[in-house]
Amino acid sequence: MKDPDRENTRSFLETIRIETGERETLAKFDQVIEAPNWTRDGKLIYNSGGYLYSFDINSLESTVIDSGFATSCNNDHVLSPDEKHIGVSHHTLEDRQSRIYIFERRGGHPTLVTPMAPSYLHGWSPDGKTLAYCAERNGQFDIYTIPAIGGVEKRLTDIPGLDDGPEYSPDGHHIWFNSTRTGSMQIWRMNVDGSEQTQMTFEESHNWFPHVSPDGKHIVYLAYQKGNVKPEDHPPNKDVELRLMPSSGGESRLLVKLFGGQGTINVNSWSPDSKQLAFVRYELN
Repeated sequence: MKDPDRENTRSFLETIRIETGERETLAKFDQVIEAPNWTRDGKLIYNSGGYLYSFDINSLESTVIDSGFATSCNNDHVLSPDEKHIGVSHHTLEDRQSRIYIFERRGGHPTLVTPMAPSYLHGWSPDGKTLAYCAERNGQFDIYTIPAIGGVEKRLTDIPGLDDGPEYSPDGHHIWFNSTRTGSMQIWRMNVDGSEQTQMTFEESHNWFPHVSPDGKHIVYLAYQKGNVKPEDHPPNKDVELRLMPSSGGESRLLVKLFGGQGTINVNSWSPDSKQLAFVRYELN
């Protein structure tokens, strides 16, 4: 979707090597792009202006993906485990609310999964059967799951505060998410049935969007400075950090500082070999 507040923004699609910190700028855009998904065949799928694009890492060229009527997609999009389909969060015409749809990665007609709105997709179970998402129901944002083919949604969290960014671990045992239930936004983990909700970060920052590496060993997340944003907000155009921590818990380390926030890593951006991360940084014209 177009954001009039970000019309004077340039975007830089970058990668960083986890071990060395070596960064590479793949492309510059004179508009906002967001949230790259890294595919096994060397593509980065990002959203811009309501559409999804496939960026070829080798040719450095972008191609729009045919998403049918879903032309108001936001930055919450996820690939199926077999990478044959894409799940998107599309703002529907009738009420401009975000609902989750699925269509073929090569392009096609979107199929509605969540009739209720707003719903923001973040995770797809490794077996391909279940989606995990953040949704507002009765004024409360919580984590829900639903069969990928549609059906009855299941609420996993019900503690006061904003819960967001649910993502499955590669082994399918856990869902990682972020929550303000302690007063600041921190990273949490729970079993896929919602049990054993466990706080995983205890830092002096507001931490968003935990992404699990494909080998299951690491978590990368976006950190805002406390005092720079409210715990429940994740705006663009802020000085932020990408931080790395073991998936077993423990201290995190700084991966990179950048000007970004909303759109930088809203979805999982790990390379298939778990050695690199793709992200978007921004500059104001």
